[in-house]
Amino acid sequence: MSTAGTNTARNTAGINAAGTAGEPLYLEPRLERRSAALLESGGPFLHALVDALGSPLNIVLPDQIARNVERFRSVFRHHRLTGRIFFAHKANRSSALVRRLVTTDAALDAASLGELQHALASGWTGDRIMTTGPKDPEFLWLAARTGAVVNADGPDEVEQAAALVRAYDLPRLRAVLRLSEFETSGTTLLSRRSRFGTPARSLKDLLDTVDRHRDAVEPIGVGYHLDTTSLDEKATALEGCLRAMEEMRARGFSPRAVDVGGGFGISYLAHAEQWARYTTELTHAVMGRRPPMTWGGHGYGLRMESGTLKGSLSLYPAHRPLAGADYLDALLSRPAPALGGRPLGTLLLESLHDLYVEPGRALVDQCGLTLGRVLDVRHTDTGPDTGPDTGSGMGTGSGGHLVRLAMNAGDVGLEDHGVLMDPVLLPRDGTPARGDGAAVYLMGNLCLEADLITRRAVHLPRLPRPGDLLAFPNTAGYCMDFGATHAQRQPVARKVAVHREGESWHWCLDEQYWPITRPGGQRT
Repeated sequence: MSTAGTNTARNTAGINAAGTAGEPLYLEPRLERRSAALLESGGPFLHALVDALGSPLNIVLPDQIARNVERFRSVFRHHRLTGRIFFAHKANRSSALVRRLVTTDAALDAASLGELQHALASGWTGDRIMTTGPKDPEFLWLAARTGAVVNADGPDEVEQAAALVRAYDLPRLRAVLRLSEFETSGTTLLSRRSRFGTPARSLKDLLDTVDRHRDAVEPIGVGYHLDTTSLDEKATALEGCLRAMEEMRARGFSPRAVDVGGGFGISYLAHAEQWARYTTELTHAVMGRRPPMTWGGHGYGLRMESGTLKGSLSLYPAHRPLAGADYLDALLSRPAPALGGRPLGTLLLESLHDLYVEPGRALVDQCGLTLGRVLDVRHTDTGPDTGPDTGSGMGTGSGGHLVRLAMNAGDVGLEDHGVLMDPVLLPRDGTPARGDGAAVYLMGNLCLEADLITRRAVHLPRLPRPGDLLAFPNTAGYCMDFGATHAQRQPVARKVAVHREGESWHWCLDEQYWPITRPGGQRT
């Protein structure tokens, strides 16, 4: 059985014995075909890459992003909608992913001058780019100069853009007006406050500003981007955008696009039961009903005060029944009570509006993983748990194991983003990773007490050995390089693009990847 298959078998055993206090609390990662194949058959290949390029090492799978675009496009077709799928570039710095994406029908969302320059240098043209986020004059100028759409954050940004267009005799700038703080038809406020966008109640003032600059700015639509997983909040915002489109038409504008932003999410874990069990047991640990499961009794947002459980779990919902393109489908199928109760997708279709979406994390789902080499494995008699050994391997009776990796917490920012899942063990000697199970804490290579790659004990098929690799799946969305630094002059992870031809794996440095085929059939 392969390493990944061994992990799956052990994790399934954990599910079947979910009611047993001593069972390991596995959080098995969800792996789709490409990622699973690489981890199951590519162990020697991955070890060779780390030998050559060092640890940590980031792996990206460019062909997967094209598959993800098609999943979103199928939702558009299902609802008979036209529009654009903008990849939120900030999710990953990869050149290979951006260059592979340009060969699809997707578009790109650039949130900085550097991202816009990177996109243009990777083969994108301005008509397929939308600029978002805070914008300085240089960013606005290049956006206007190349014909990119500007997602305008408010009246001041419209004023600045119009001034640049006139001062440098640039083409009329196309703008999507970003709104926030939408209200229902009653008095209940469902949409939370945001530091971005213009409150929907101030739309009149925003349109007054645009009206003064008709010669320089063309408003092509409205949009939102909410930091929430709530379908109710996003449906409320979409209803508000549909009303705003009517108001724009009444003012003599000709808008055509509604931008619903991103936030479609990823389901990181293979089993809902494991996630439910883990969060339940974590709550019990914080309440003192079982031994601690985390370093220093960390509660991930939960705490006990005077015998009362307080706070809330500050964790990403690692297993989500609705994520990615399925989440978009659910949003478009949602009825709009304030607009006759018909589905939101139907209202967009009947109004002949284009739909814009800005997936980041969801578009790089399964597009990459991060490798870290095991440097040292230590047993400690003073593990952080107290009380009898309950199967976690970290109780007072057995002490605990600390595994130091040739990487640090900034190289694989899963916990910074509240994502919990177990890594996959890739033994150095190529033998299957079988054993009786081991729970370990993963430590980084910085001289800091806080450099914990995991605050929770992660469960592996057996205790790692120096030279083994731990593979952290599905890190391409914000968890791969978003927080990487050169702290203490440690090197940041290099990045390689990998694809499979027949039974062989091929690679190149990320910056050397181009989506073309050389004579002989191999891609660069």
